[in-house]
Amino acid sequence: MQRRTRTVLGVALLLVVGLGAVLTSPQWVLTRLDWLAADPLRFGVALVVLALLRPVLAWPTTLIAVVVGYGWGLRGLPVALALIALTSVPPFLLARRSADGGPVATAGARAVDATGDLRGVIASRLLPAPSDVVSVGIGLSGVPLRPFLVGTAIGELPWALAGVVAGGSIQRVLQEGLGAVIEPRLILAAAIAALLLLAGPAYRHLRDPSPR
Repeated sequence: MQRRTRTVLGVALLLVVGLGAVLTSPQWVLTRLDWLAADPLRFGVALVVLALLRPVLAWPTTLIAVVVGYGWGLRGLPVALALIALTSVPPFLLARRSADGGPVATAGARAVDATGDLRGVIASRLLPAPSDVVSVGIGLSGVPLRPFLVGTAIGELPWALAGVVAGGSIQRVLQEGLGAVIEPRLILAAAIAALLLLAGPAYRHLRDPSPR
């Protein structure tokens, strides 16, 4: 695919995502959880549809964990992680397909080369950054799909757990928004964990910066 075509498609996709984010709101889903959870089959189908549509609507991945937590409680945590990994695949694949060896992709590839695919994905997921932005960055860096999925499931664990727990007190989420799901202490703890994961590779790279 030529660079101009990729650029046009990328801009068009951004416009679609932006329009979806402006015209829709996660509150629409949250206010209908009683109806969705009343039928197990309907609830399961709704979760899959939510995971597939979420990237297009630019909704946060935490919404999936909140919905799972409302319907299934803590026992639904593995399902929440699986769906979060699934919903992260489209922006990842789009970025991989669009990568053209530019400076951003080159810098990402070097970072992944220093940290390792799996460790790099886990650390990037632990950092308090928008999930889709992280997925695009990982895609541009050339990480294969398998470590992307595994690393996403591991790195998203604290955020998914917070969302599942918050789903049990949905009234608070409805009143304060999805931003209330993530406590500042959790953000700090996850950021420290990410830095610890990167400390070893960073030290080795500084000690021996020559390419391998």
